[in-house]
Amino acid sequence: MTQRGLIGVFDGSGGSGSSPAWQAPDGEQRTGAWVGSRVARLAVDCWFQEVTAAGEAADPEYLKGYLDFFHERAPQRRSKIVGRMRRQLPTTLAAIEYRLQPEDKLEGRALWAGDSRAYLLDPEAGLQVLTRDHTEESDALELLRSDPPMTNTVCADRDFFVQEHAFEFPLPCVLLTATDGFFGYVHTPADFENTLLSNLQDANSETEWADLIRREVQGYTADDASLGLVALGYKDFAHLRSEFAARQEFIAGFCRKNRPTGADPASAVRAWQNGTWHDYRTGYEAYLPTPQEEQA
Repeated sequence: MTQRGLIGVFDGSGGSGSSPAWQAPDGEQRTGAWVGSRVARLAVDCWFQEVTAAGEAADPEYLKGYLDFFHERAPQRRSKIVGRMRRQLPTTLAAIEYRLQPEDKLEGRALWAGDSRAYLLDPEAGLQVLTRDHTEESDALELLRSDPPMTNTVCADRDFFVQEHAFEFPLPCVLLTATDGFFGYVHTPADFENTLLSNLQDANSETEWADLIRREVQGYTADDASLGLVALGYKDFAHLRSEFAARQEFIAGFCRKNRPTGADPASAVRAWQNGTWHDYRTGYEAYLPTPQEEQA
C-alpha cells in the first residue's frame, strides 16, 4: 500500500464562467468553467506528483503557484462583459492530501477554494466536515436555503487563495471530497450522510456502492456532482460495511424522526430542519476550521 495519497474534486462555476473558452476539434465549444475545472485538476495532479517525489509537505502556497501557472497558459476568450461576478476559468477545488503513519495513524490536510467540501466519515461520529465554504454565510443549513455566491474560487483573472486545514486521525477511517451537487440539494446536512451510509449497507462492493450513490444523487440533484472517497485501514469492503452498520441504522432513524410529509406546511418543514440541524450540528462541525482571515 502506498504511504501517501490524494483525492479531490473540481466544480467549474457555470454562472460566472459561462462564456465560451475553447473549441474542440469537432467544433463543440466548452465554457470557461469546463476548462477551468480540468486545468485545476491537471495542476493539482502535477503538484502532488512533484511534492511526493521530493518528499515535501503539502504547502498550499506552492499549490497555488501551480494553479496560477496552469491557468495563465490555458485557452481563454476575454469577454466584453465585465463585472464583479464574471471570472475567467473559474472552478472550486476541494482536495485531501494524506500520509499513513506508524501506529495506525493518518496525517494530512484538506486544501480548498470555493464551496466544494472535504469530510471525515467516522463510524461513531458520522459525517464531519473538514472545510469551511468560502461564502459570506457559514451555517450549513442556511447555505442549503440560500445558496449564496462564493467569495473565493480558483480562476485566471483575479487573486484567490487555497486554504488548508491539517489533521491527524486514527485508522481505520474514511475520507471524502464532494462538490455541492451531492450535498447542496438535500433537506438537511444529515441527509447527505444518510445517502452515503444507506447505500453502503445495500452494496456488496465498492463499485456497487459508487453506482448506488450515483443513482440516488441523480434523483435529487440539480447540478453536476463529483465525489472522491478513500477508505483506509479496513480489511475489506465487508469490514467497512459492518463497521458502519450501527451508524447507518442511527442516522436513518434520525433523518426519519418527525420528518414532515408533502402535505405539511412550509413552516413545519422549516421547524423540522432547524431541530434536526440543532441536534446534528455539534458532531458535524467538530473539525470545522476557522475562516481564512482569522487564521494566524
